[in-house]
Amino acid sequence: MIVFSRKRPSSPPAGGPVGTVVKIILLGILNALALWALPVLLDDRQYVLLGGLFLGVACIDYVFLSPRAYPLRFLLPGLFFMALMVVYPIGYTVAVSFTNFGTGHILTLEQAMSQYTSRYILKEDLPAYKPQFFRDESGHFAVLLTGSDGQQLVGIGDKAVPLAESPLKPADVNNDGTYEKLGPYQAITGLNVFTYLSTLQNLSYAYRGNVLKMRSLEEFATYVPQFRADKARRALIDFQDGTVYRAVNGNFTSAKGVSLDIGYKTTVGWRNFKDLLTDRRISAPFFRVFSWTVIWAFLSVVETFTLGMFLAVLLNDRRLNLKGLYRVLLIIPYAMPAFISALIWRGLFNTEIGVINRMLQPILGRGIPWLQDPFWAKVALLIVNLWLGFPYAMLVSLGALQSIPGELYEAAMVDGASGWQQFSRITLPLILVALAPLLIASFAFNFNNFTVIYLVTRGRPAIPNALTPTGATDILISYTYRMAFESGNGGNYGLASAVSLLIFLIVGALSWINFKFTGALEEVRENA
Repeated sequence: MIVFSRKRPSSPPAGGPVGTVVKIILLGILNALALWALPVLLDDRQYVLLGGLFLGVACIDYVFLSPRAYPLRFLLPGLFFMALMVVYPIGYTVAVSFTNFGTGHILTLEQAMSQYTSRYILKEDLPAYKPQFFRDESGHFAVLLTGSDGQQLVGIGDKAVPLAESPLKPADVNNDGTYEKLGPYQAITGLNVFTYLSTLQNLSYAYRGNVLKMRSLEEFATYVPQFRADKARRALIDFQDGTVYRAVNGNFTSAKGVSLDIGYKTTVGWRNFKDLLTDRRISAPFFRVFSWTVIWAFLSVVETFTLGMFLAVLLNDRRLNLKGLYRVLLIIPYAMPAFISALIWRGLFNTEIGVINRMLQPILGRGIPWLQDPFWAKVALLIVNLWLGFPYAMLVSLGALQSIPGELYEAAMVDGASGWQQFSRITLPLILVALAPLLIASFAFNFNNFTVIYLVTRGRPAIPNALTPTGATDILISYTYRMAFESGNGGNYGLASAVSLLIFLIVGALSWINFKFTGALEEVRENA
């Protein structure tokens, strides 16, 4: 008689005293680094990162200190990198899409106001001073400033005071009419000044409400602040004419509608998405790019699948000799790096010196503007993508053909079916059933096929009168890249993030369709 007894599962293996000590030391270092990052993140107001950091540290402590959480130790690395590489970028992109973040709107409101209050204007009508530089043993600098009227000031720290009121007194040790010392500071003479030029250029001293700054090595001039900040009213006031620039929607704007050159980052709600749909200067190029993206992805799938399947059917014919050689030759485009092939094709399509136009010139009597005309540029892209994509379609089609039972063709031949009837009634339907998920995935891939578009045409030729940097061959992903990094007025990261979010939703929808369709195909196979 066999007796089965239920035993409680053994506890996770303990690492022993040495393992426990090592674990506590490593966790202690991790927690110490988190505490060190606390004031840095607080000072930068990175509250989301701060919360994520301490939540992550708390989870790590719990997983490695609690026996109950032992299985999570194997999941933790994957979850950590998923959160770092996937969840955080998606969340950050979503957050940016609701802001005006971009060139001219990168700083916070406080940082932008600080930038303006640090601006100074040269006043030609106020005194200028001839400087003499001094340096002490600890590397600090002092400047003796002599005005045209003989008035002398001593600049030290961030202030300048009259020489009579300064504790530092100049000394002419050699009696040569030149000061060698200023208190404990030694004079910087001759070419030695150039050694410290980068530091001396940043010296500035407050004097009677103005600022004395270096204009040249021979002169310190008087500068006055350009703006004064009124934080209570969220405004900047021009010292010269008293104009008030209020902070409104990311810009400092006066009552007359004049805006300053630097704005600030702020939340704009759904404005970026609204502009994509309603502002004709943005929406017209956007919808043109979107329609071409769909056409491009669809035609790319159709042409590569058609040619790949055609070649697969030929190579699958038992009567064909040297099939191995043909397969090796036809797979070469797939074996080469895509970016190298794309650059080679760009050279081949060159209007002036390209090999393709040289071959067509005697036949057509002229060259084709492959990269200059919108229509021919799109044709060129489809040719390049056909070259790059047909080997993959050929390989998967060959695999699908191997799964089709030979008895089906034998029965069709007995019934008198022609070759076309066998292909259209047996081969094509069964290949489509097997490859439909791959075709949907290929559509999603070409929907974001940045490499071919950017390396062959760079999205050009440009669309006239477009407010955003848009080309006739741009697809959504290249359009987003150029909007973020190639705009003539700088990058518009907020609008680019909005487009990225739309791309994410479209590709996500395609993936959902793919899963649903795959499930439907599984049901078809089960019922067959």
